[in-house]
Parts: sequence; C-alpha cells; structure tokens
Amino acid sequence: MRSFAKLSYVLVFGIAITLITFGAVLAQEGVHWSYEGDTGPDHWGALSPDFAACANGVEQSPIDIPASAPLNPADVTFTYRPSAVNLVNNGHTIQANYDPGSSITLNGVTYDLIQFHFHAASEHAIAGQHDPMEIHFVHRNAQGGLAVVGVLLKSGGANAAYAPVLQNLPPQASQPASVAGAIVDANQLLPVQRSYWRYNGSLTTPPCTEGVKWLVMNTPVEVSDAQIAAFTTIFKNNERPVQPFNARTFLMPTTLPRTGDGVVMLDGALVGAGVLVIVAGLALAYVSRRKAA
Repeated sequence: MRSFAKLSYVLVFGIAITLITFGAVLAQEGVHWSYEGDTGPDHWGALSPDFAACANGVEQSPIDIPASAPLNPADVTFTYRPSAVNLVNNGHTIQANYDPGSSITLNGVTYDLIQFHFHAASEHAIAGQHDPMEIHFVHRNAQGGLAVVGVLLKSGGANAAYAPVLQNLPPQASQPASVAGAIVDANQLLPVQRSYWRYNGSLTTPPCTEGVKWLVMNTPVEVSDAQIAAFTTIFKNNERPVQPFNARTFLMPTTLPRTGDGVVMLDGALVGAGVLVIVAGLALAYVSRRKAA
C-alpha cells in the first residue's frame, strides 16, 4: 500500500511538472518578437519576464570576434551522418530538423545534433566584418546542455552540399515537412579546415538563455549569390546585433598528461583555478608544518 502511494505521488508530481513546462512553452510561443521595431532586439528583454536575459545577461551572443582572439585547433570530433531534409519556416528563420544519430564530442562529452538554421547577415562578426549569412548547428547533451557550431557563409561558387536545403526553402510559415527524396549531409556543410574560436554565450534569439558553448569556425564556406538570394528573399536581416563581451575570455583546450596512453582535456579557463587550488594546498601544508615544528 505504501509503495502504491509512493508511485501515485511520483505520477502526480510528474504530470504537474509536465503541465507547468508545457504551459511555460505555450506562454513563450505566445510572445511576439521580431528583428525590427518595437518587438526588435532592443526590446526583447521587456517583452516577457522569460526574456529578461536578453536585456540583463552578461554572457550574450553573438559577439564581434577580434583578430587577436586565440584559435583552437581542429580538436572537435564530428560524427555526422546524412539526414532527410526536414524543413520548417518558423517565422524567424528556416530550420532543418536533423535525423537522430549525429553528434559532436567536445572535451569528452557527446552533444547530439538536433537542428541547423540560417541567419542573414552573419550574426558573428570577425574584426568588425560580417559575412552574408551564417549557419548554426545546434547540439544538446544528455543533461540538456547546448553547444552551437557557427559557420560563416561567404559569396563564391555554388555549393552542391547546400543545394538540397537551399533549393527547397519554404517561403511561408509552415509546419515541419520532409522534402521527398532529398538528403543533406551536415559533415559536407562544414569547412574542411575546422579550427575555431570558442567562448561561453547564449541563444541569439529569445529567451537568450545563457550557458551555451559556442564554437565559431574561423574558415568560412562558399555559397553562390543565387543560393544566398534563395534565403534572403524569404528572410533578410534576421540577425541579432553583436553583444558586449564583458569579462569573458576566449577558451582554449589545455592538455595535461596522465598515467597510460590517454590525456585529460581541460578548458584553459579551468586550468588557472586548478593552479590556485594547488598553490593554496601547498601553502596550508607549509603553515601546518611550521606550527608542528
């Protein structure tokens, strides 16, 4: 009887949490926001309490990446498989929902690729310069943490890898739908050279949630003017302005040796904290020895 009561409590609690979450999602979707006017980026933070980070956050994205920013080597493992082309025009961009089974591995943690979408012009700037477009590959780990890979798209030759998506963009707001017979390979959408800048940031759209791991590829990918126009005739200027960098630093991986053949990968930002802990420990040991003497 006690077990049954406990099970009932768990079920009721779970249903309550589901309803609360669903209600929050509905409330958020009911808030109209845009890229211009009274509902544009300058006003996002005032449109809903859920959007407060858009105005008050201190680690917001996108940013202007200076020429002096440290560059990470191509150390991210991309395990991407082809997917059906599943497109949705959500009124703010065109998003391709990716089939399960593709992921990246960042510092030993797996993040599943769930979707990619486009912005025009590019949201991130490099030394003050924007490219015509940017594509964001959105990944999520088992704990719900997000990692986004940004790739700048510049004007050049036609790109066959992008054709299955850019030739089938839905011009009006729509429900998700698959393009019959079309396949896209996210691995082919990335640059061949995969060194990148890394920093901690946020979603670039409301609710501007922080805690997002950003990896911006430093090598742009070419697409043709016609391919750019295929998107910009539907969405133009759907980019958030660059945000203050504040007290953040660009992150670099640091490799530390360990027993055996493997290595331990730590973010550069964490290494300094580890050194301080070690120094503090040594100082305490020295004081204890002096007292004992």
